[in-house]
Amino acid sequence: MDLNLKDKVIIVTGGSKGIGWGITNSLANEGAIPFIVGRNEEDVLEAVKTIKDNSGKVGYAIAELTIPEQCENAIEKVVKEFGRIDGLVNNAGVNDGVGLEHGNYADFMRSLQRNVAHYYLMAHLAIPHLKKTKGAIVNIGSKTSLTGQGGTSGYAAANGGRNALTREWAVELLPYSIRVNAVIVAECYTPLYDRWIKTFDKPAEKLAGITAKIPLENRMTTAEEIADTVAFLLSGKSSHTTGQLLFVDGGYTHLDRAL
Repeated sequence: MDLNLKDKVIIVTGGSKGIGWGITNSLANEGAIPFIVGRNEEDVLEAVKTIKDNSGKVGYAIAELTIPEQCENAIEKVVKEFGRIDGLVNNAGVNDGVGLEHGNYADFMRSLQRNVAHYYLMAHLAIPHLKKTKGAIVNIGSKTSLTGQGGTSGYAAANGGRNALTREWAVELLPYSIRVNAVIVAECYTPLYDRWIKTFDKPAEKLAGITAKIPLENRMTTAEEIADTVAFLLSGKSSHTTGQLLFVDGGYTHLDRAL
């Protein structure tokens, strides 16, 4: 299916690694122009080189998303280089394990900054440009907002905020025909997920226990499967879809995991 994304300029925060890279790569394969915003220059430049080596178009900005000025600079850079913004994928974040009993207020607030505040800021800064193109926003979220996980109050609260903002923005932006949706992820094996698994005494055993509870095929969701859904939501093929939370998770969140 041709998603008609050719030469559409789409910002992807955290677009050089893990799920973000999957999204960036999928967009490039569709002929879009992904614009990566990330803080690790080495990772970003490697992703840019990969796309260019495959004859794709790409842009980038190095930015720490918790610093508003750097977010502003990133938006200015994409507009200066490409003259438009057709889509925004809010993806960057980290499950930083700020719990309730053993956490603290300062770390909790920092977790919200790292995981949801920049979703708001990037969308706010992109709106004037998305209005011109009748663009779309896709927020990447996590099952922790619905299932809980334990020991990660900051991340769970941030993801609850992502869900709520998705619906709130969908309403506010109706007059401009800007669609806003979210893709909710459960179990996807990324570098961050690998780091988390390795914190357990028996990581292989822990991983096997998790995958056994994923109803569809007892396997992890791939970054590519998430990315392809994001590309669809950014495209005109989903032209009457807004305010939705789409769970690309093999049924993990809603199906009986005893199946």
